[in-house]
Amino acid sequence: MIIVDTALKAREEANNPVRVGMIGAGFMGRGIANQITNSVPGMELVAIFNRHLEGAKRAYQEAGIDEIRVVTTVAELEDCIRQGQYAITEDAMLLCQAEGIDALIEVTGTIEFGASVVLAAIAHHKHVILMNAELDGTIGPILKVYADKAGVILTACDGDQPGVQMNLYRFVKSLGLTPLLCGNIKGLQDPYRNPTTQEGFAKQWGQKAHMVTSFADGTKISFEQAIVANATGMTIAQRGMLGYNFKGHVDAMTSLYDVDYLKELGGIVDYVVGAQPGPGVFVFGTHDDPKQRHYLNLYKLGEGPLYSFYTPYHLCHFEVPMSVARVVLFGDRVLSPLGGPRVDVVATAKIDLKAGETLDGIGYYMTYGQCEKSAIVQAQNLLPMGLAEGCRLKRDIPRDQVLTYDDVEVPADRLCDKLRAEQMCNLPNPVK
Repeated sequence: MIIVDTALKAREEANNPVRVGMIGAGFMGRGIANQITNSVPGMELVAIFNRHLEGAKRAYQEAGIDEIRVVTTVAELEDCIRQGQYAITEDAMLLCQAEGIDALIEVTGTIEFGASVVLAAIAHHKHVILMNAELDGTIGPILKVYADKAGVILTACDGDQPGVQMNLYRFVKSLGLTPLLCGNIKGLQDPYRNPTTQEGFAKQWGQKAHMVTSFADGTKISFEQAIVANATGMTIAQRGMLGYNFKGHVDAMTSLYDVDYLKELGGIVDYVVGAQPGPGVFVFGTHDDPKQRHYLNLYKLGEGPLYSFYTPYHLCHFEVPMSVARVVLFGDRVLSPLGGPRVDVVATAKIDLKAGETLDGIGYYMTYGQCEKSAIVQAQNLLPMGLAEGCRLKRDIPRDQVLTYDDVEVPADRLCDKLRAEQMCNLPNPVK
């Protein structure tokens, strides 16, 4: 990224790299480790936590690093950092507590564990970069309150679609336009996909079947668009979003939306299936100045009233280190909630569910996630998708029905539930 690369080069020349710890070493984590190690001057990945040491070791080894030290105490980790050694551990709290780490990248995709790690990192005054839309979309607003109080930054990242949308949103605003729609381009949307149907694709790309399922069944894009809404103050047009099927270019989609309605709502987040350029993101904006509209027409953006801007790719782990640099070097967050949530993701029955069953997790067999306005979620006592795992059903639920808290028994003493309750009680929705 322009400016960031120059700042990182200066840190390299000064032999003062940005020092990063990583929580999680799965498919995306390994990519991040490789990227920082081999393609980002002025930044060092000094430590990796993983539940199993072999996973953390693999991440370093695939990046070409073989001299790795296992640490079990904060003192050992701090000694590693001072000596320029690379550390791995099965204790995530060591990375949260150790001096010498500027920022943590959280890339587990978990809710309960992720919440505990983020709170610990914030308590020890570390910036946190989330590659975890599920956590962000469930309790991101209250976690940001804790981060703000501690004087650190909690943010989503470049590379994932929400960060790419936010970069484009900021660009469009900087041109003097008013963004009215932030969109995500998908190739497939089928809420009934499950790890069995997605097993072959997952094996082909070396990913986990449940993760791939969360992409296919719409849960992931719901979390992604929810956090974009919460960072922009936008909302959704309807439960589940509009989600048009459209086979042309996104530029040709501007006629599908009523500009006055978009303005009335204060802008919306949405997605489209099948459009080009996929898999990219887009922002539609309007301009009130007829003189500037004349120029936009001259520059081949058409007559309006909606103007289309798009980024034709999102490069996931390749861009995450730029988020770290933006935070540490410039205090610039990629994407964080404005205040209380505007949009949540609610658990919806993927199959007919039976009383007494215990709900499985995101991307599995029993539920999928849909976007819903937070005010409706609160008024109807709807069950957030990020908190559904482990809940026991009190009654039968038919397929496609949204679950409520009244339908389930929630596991006892979960941190995520306590944070969610705090978020809903104490954070007003941001003003449009």
